[in-house]
Amino acid sequence: MSQLADGAPVITIVLVDDQELVRAGFRMVLDAQPDMRVVGEAADGLAAIEMARTCPADVMVMDARMPRLDGVEATKRIREAGDRPRVLMLTTFDLDEYAFAALKAGASGFLLKDVPPEELLFAIRAVHSGDSVVAPSTTRRLIDRFAALLPGGEPDPPAELGELTEREREVLTLVAQGLSNQEIAHRLFVSEATVKTHVGRVLAKLGLRDRVQAVVFAYEHGLVRAGHRP
Repeated sequence: MSQLADGAPVITIVLVDDQELVRAGFRMVLDAQPDMRVVGEAADGLAAIEMARTCPADVMVMDARMPRLDGVEATKRIREAGDRPRVLMLTTFDLDEYAFAALKAGASGFLLKDVPPEELLFAIRAVHSGDSVVAPSTTRRLIDRFAALLPGGEPDPPAELGELTEREREVLTLVAQGLSNQEIAHRLFVSEATVKTHVGRVLAKLGLRDRVQAVVFAYEHGLVRAGHRP
């Protein structure tokens, strides 16, 4: 693993987009960062899957819509094959419907393709550190807009929920409603560190990767409903 002079790791990145000019623009921005290095490129989902096998990287920046195989299916296959790389999905305003599917497929988050460079850099660093990059407000919008994609009726609660304490279940519900750790701490009159601990335990007990998956889990199993506001 490459490291900076201070010992911090260099984040290795693979770019996946069917437009060569888009990849070139991203590469220019990313390679200019001392803690990032683009180690590979692919022009479609099938090539991305092969790249994940042959060119180990920390983060894959993946376009949602590509020929031969789209980014959602590619993400699903890559994530099923192992832990690396983490996938950051890129969408456009016209293709928001890919976002929910991308998160369910295993993407660690998604961004609009026209975000400012500093937001892309922040997102890559966040994904690399194990966080999701879907802001609480975006989570609320996403879940509300795509409520039709969620199961209807009253699903039976999964057995794993029985392993949660009452406070952990409460924290899970607030996360799913789109509250940040700071907002949850204020609501429950505890510290942010305590909330972070609860979130970590929830993820571990439910076998979830990050808080984005926790949101999807809570909505799928009827703990909260689309359109509900805390």
